[in-house]
Amino acid sequence: MQSRRKKMSRFLVMLLVFFLATPSTASRSSLSAQNLDVQTQLKLLNKPAVKSIKSPDGDIIDCIKLAHQPAFDHPSFKNHKIQMTPNFHPERAFAESKVSSKKITQMWHLNGRCPEGTIPMRRTREDDLLRASSIKAFGKKRHKTIPQPRSADPDLITQSGHQHAIAYVDGDKYYGAKATINVWEPKIQQPNEFSLSQIWILGGSFGEDLNSIEAGWQVSPDLYGDNHTRLFTYWTSDAYQATGCYNLLCSGFIQINNEIAMGASIYPISAYHNSQYDISLLVWKDPKEGNWWLQFGSNYVLGYWPAFLFSYLSDSASMIEWGGEVVNSESDGQHTSTQMGSGHFPNEGFGKASYFKNIQIVDGSNNLRVPKGLATFTEQSNCYDVQTGKGGNWGNYFYYGGPGRNPDCP
Repeated sequence: MQSRRKKMSRFLVMLLVFFLATPSTASRSSLSAQNLDVQTQLKLLNKPAVKSIKSPDGDIIDCIKLAHQPAFDHPSFKNHKIQMTPNFHPERAFAESKVSSKKITQMWHLNGRCPEGTIPMRRTREDDLLRASSIKAFGKKRHKTIPQPRSADPDLITQSGHQHAIAYVDGDKYYGAKATINVWEPKIQQPNEFSLSQIWILGGSFGEDLNSIEAGWQVSPDLYGDNHTRLFTYWTSDAYQATGCYNLLCSGFIQINNEIAMGASIYPISAYHNSQYDISLLVWKDPKEGNWWLQFGSNYVLGYWPAFLFSYLSDSASMIEWGGEVVNSESDGQHTSTQMGSGHFPNEGFGKASYFKNIQIVDGSNNLRVPKGLATFTEQSNCYDVQTGKGGNWGNYFYYGGPGRNPDCP
């Protein structure tokens, strides 16, 4: 009898454990719906590959047919004829000295290349989507992340948790911008923070209708699942509300190049007091078609953002910004230790601090010009700073960045 009671007791305990460990029907239904949404989104983003390349950094690069890229999923692109080459190119683009820059490429190139007629796309994984706050938010920046140098209330910007160290020009019509950007791998304090260095092409007001085209390098554990330095682009036509995304993660940017993958690791990168590497980026507006083109280095015209994506930028840009941005989440009540640039202040100079050099704008005649009235802006110069200079093969340049939290930036 006692033995039967013990058995019954054990059975009831096991039954209770089973029910506690087993999700409810509603919970299972919710998980099933989420899983279905994730798989649907993965199918939408990851197109059938002609060839796949496993990169040493763990990425898989899919070579997909040019006409199958995500841009063409949107009805607005249904009758869009791909422009394979720009009609105009700014004069003297990249006609500069080769002195301090070394050859830079992407890590996946070590294991193969994509054939002609295809474009390389970094494969999105299930984990990438699950890290996002929602499937809809995947691949998107948060609202109000652009530095507003003329803002009467700089605190408005820091409330968004983003901090910057930039050089900028405004007050004219701009049709593009160029810079050579030193490439580093800044340390990120926690996964929901990032560090980037980029060019911003801006049109409109800093309200709800801001147009922005962006290109540069970033370290973003939340977006990519690691701390590698990656080439990226971004666009929005409504101040990051409903439109735009990183790289090729939505309809927008049309890639034509089969050699450079958006979101893929840049290789090699600079080391403190050691070899320095940089990338040259040029964004310009084709005066005939109105599309905004992107060029990487001196050989790679990557593709374009069609003019119809934008309102203000369908005419021209009203402001250009160059520089760094980090997320400061202040998770422990202190300033983040996420680094910007090399993680060192500008006054340390070459080989130690990160730089932008050969800064230029594209004028109304489609010529590259030195920017007039270059100004600087940073919210907290004791955390991240910027210092401009001029001369020699570097033209207009600046050093920027910093360590974030330090004795003067608690």
